[in-house]
Amino acid sequence: MNKRLLQFLSAENISQSQLADTLGVARAGISHILAGRNKPGYDFIESLMLHYPDLNIEWLITGKGRMYNGPRADESPENSPSIEPNTLDNTSKSIENKKGISKIIVYYTDGTFVELQ
Repeated sequence: MNKRLLQFLSAENISQSQLADTLGVARAGISHILAGRNKPGYDFIESLMLHYPDLNIEWLITGKGRMYNGPRADESPENSPSIEPNTLDNTSKSIENKKGISKIIVYYTDGTFVELQ
């Protein structure tokens, strides 16, 4: 789920800090969820639903369906451009044959970052 939440932030062009402020949660909480240290609770998911009604919560939780519901569903392809492990496995295997990738770090303009391994 943390990878899909990261995808959502990218699609909405918002930072972790902006999401935290919108949802009224601690900025560190968002960082912990995105890093996979914590799992989002009911209040977090409920607040996401209220503030982003077009977000498909089933997609966010399970990865099934499209990122958006309703009219915005047409903006994202089926299952949206996913960062799911199965998708990465096929791509990374062909790259790894040439050079090994040990980790990817995504830096945000607000000074935060996410490390993917």
